[in-house]
Amino acid sequence: MDPRYQLLESWVREQLGFKEYHLAPASSDASFRRYFRLAHRGASHIVMDAPPDKEDCRPFVKVARAMSARGLNVPRILETDLRQGFLLLSDLGDRPYLPALNGESVQRLYGDACRALRRLQGAPVDEVELPSYDRTLLMNEMGLFRAWLLTRHLGLHAEADDEALMRSCEFLAASALEQPLVWVHRDYHSRNLMVTEADNPGVLDFQDAVWGPLTYDLVSLLRDCYIRWPLEQVMAWVDDYHSRAADLPALAAVDRAQFRRWFDLMGIQRHLKAAGIFARLYHRDGKPGYLGDVPRTLGYVVEAGAAYPELAALRTLIIEQVLPGLEAAQPSR
Repeated sequence: MDPRYQLLESWVREQLGFKEYHLAPASSDASFRRYFRLAHRGASHIVMDAPPDKEDCRPFVKVARAMSARGLNVPRILETDLRQGFLLLSDLGDRPYLPALNGESVQRLYGDACRALRRLQGAPVDEVELPSYDRTLLMNEMGLFRAWLLTRHLGLHAEADDEALMRSCEFLAASALEQPLVWVHRDYHSRNLMVTEADNPGVLDFQDAVWGPLTYDLVSLLRDCYIRWPLEQVMAWVDDYHSRAADLPALAAVDRAQFRRWFDLMGIQRHLKAAGIFARLYHRDGKPGYLGDVPRTLGYVVEAGAAYPELAALRTLIIEQVLPGLEAAQPSR
């Protein structure tokens, strides 16, 4: 028995008035939200199930409408029931970027994604009220790496490592806070971008948007936790983005070297957070599927951190203790 599903079906029948329909799982994500594809009289819609005691639909609705006004291809809000935690959305299809990306498609797909991102980053900072990506949030996110991956997953408790990690996190937060503020999607990557025939890409999972660092979404896209590209190619894309976005107010007076540095350090902050979240999804939420992405995610930290002496101790910790410990800590199959 699934009480939420029964409640959702009741909403579809009684509130939406759909009498003949078919519901099928569309996707789930790393939160408590679920999505179902609703077929009704030849049309396809998406129904979001967000338990109101665990998820708040209001940010999703607010950000969706704001991003749509900026010209981004996001799901249209067709019906809402905020009390029960249900939304009826337009359907952006079933073709995520991740399986569509290959050596032949990547230039076109990333080109589209970068154009959409520049459109988003050109929005005035005061256009809609969003939380700020402040120091507290940055530090709390990196704290997930220590709490869930180092301590909970790997059982590492060395005090010296804690001190080195804290210095690294302070350094990374300071770099992030130097950056101009723009709209930040916060999960702008291959699992949240959809290949669409018109106005590619479709953009999903934007409800946690904030005002934050200029390079955050770009590094989410180009140093994706789920797919990796050669370093030379990534940095060529970074330089191209910097060149094409030169007319954005946020990039005024930001030279290429500074942009690259911010990109590197922002990525390390994000990847520490992501590695911690992947461990939390396993231990707290019973979702082991993300653990296989941790070595790739931390590989970015090792690669990008090599250019920054301030991160030497963090790289040593990851190379000597974390990466070797991950294989031993893999859940039994």
